[in-house]
Amino acid sequence: MATPDQQVQRYLTIRQAAFIGVGSMVGAGIFALLGAAGSVAGAAVWLSFLIAGAVAILQGYSFAKLGARYPTAGGLLEYVAKGFGDGHLTGISAWLTYLANAIVTAMVAVSFGDYASAVFADDNASWSKAFAVLIILLMTVVNIVGSTLVARAQTVIVYVVLSILVVFAVVTLVNMDPSLLAPSEYPPLRDIVSSVALTFFAFLGFGIITFTAKDLERPAHQLPRAMFLALGIATTIYVAIALGVFGALPANEVVDAGATALAVAAQPSLGDFGYTLMAITALFATAGATNAGLYPASGLSERLVVTGHFPPVMARRLGGRASAGLLVQTGVCLALVLLFRLTAIASIGSAVALMIFILVTVAHLRVRADTGANTAMLVLAIAAAGVVLVTFVFTDLIHSPTSMAALLGIIAVSAGIDLGWKRRSARTRTVNDTSREE
Repeated sequence: MATPDQQVQRYLTIRQAAFIGVGSMVGAGIFALLGAAGSVAGAAVWLSFLIAGAVAILQGYSFAKLGARYPTAGGLLEYVAKGFGDGHLTGISAWLTYLANAIVTAMVAVSFGDYASAVFADDNASWSKAFAVLIILLMTVVNIVGSTLVARAQTVIVYVVLSILVVFAVVTLVNMDPSLLAPSEYPPLRDIVSSVALTFFAFLGFGIITFTAKDLERPAHQLPRAMFLALGIATTIYVAIALGVFGALPANEVVDAGATALAVAAQPSLGDFGYTLMAITALFATAGATNAGLYPASGLSERLVVTGHFPPVMARRLGGRASAGLLVQTGVCLALVLLFRLTAIASIGSAVALMIFILVTVAHLRVRADTGANTAMLVLAIAAAGVVLVTFVFTDLIHSPTSMAALLGIIAVSAGIDLGWKRRSARTRTVNDTSREE
């Protein structure tokens, strides 16, 4: 009988790794963003998703090249370290990533709670938070059991969600009114570009695919394929759904429907059954996004302890299984769900993610000779993400002092934690060295 050390490691397949990313992307974003994006871009939201997908694919090219050369559980933070070393910039980026991921995951869980309360508790607000807490705890348990269970759960969820969304897209596209999508009704190009700042949020989960490298048998070959497969699926689904929704309803009705736009758009063709079906789909999608959002916490924490960016406690495993890094992230998510309204601060997660993506690709430029990446593609990726970030700041954050303050606060907290921990670590090493000399 094989001992634990002799047991064959179970690897993820390309499809499983891609579906972890798809599950993270096709979550709350597509259900909550259509109304908000429609208020800016009108019926041209499908173009906004197409542009956002192109920006994400450019970043995905950079990430895939890095992941193929440096497969690691540290994911995109390892890439920053390769370009800039293991100094404060990498440490601050690590804490920014950790906190931003908690914010986005908590927002997705809140979205799950809202849909669950609508389906099971007649929109009772108190039940919304209870359902959000429940899905975070349930998906934490799934992640504690192991990455193969995460992948299996994610595969089932993504198959269900994609199947229903494909049916929805086909039905709405077949029955749409082409006049509602007439280019003559589109807003100015600057408004369409401005809305990319909103639709790009729906693609943020693709970075999570880089953390699957530790669970792939041949990451140099499989990671790029998983990255582009996930982005291709997400972009196709988003564009098809946007065309279907805005081809079924006038833009003002989509805006008025808000988070339930997909369910409302299903009613003309599928009736009340369509509304209920899309609400249930939203539950699966947001559950999958919560699952995928928690996935990187264990590997990221353990890797960053090794590199000295996180304190050793973050790598401990309680009972031999439960990662302290995962449990801390769960605690942060629960605190955010219980103490804050996350609709406003969710945009902060998008801004922080864009900053990190740009930083990763700038770091990539410094090691491009090792990865074999095309310099022009990397520069284009930086420029595209930079345009989205600047547009986001000047069309959204600048008009919301609270959101701007929250963004600066998150950066300050990340810097403070990194500087504080490293100073304490340096003092401890000094004391230990002095003791040995005496």
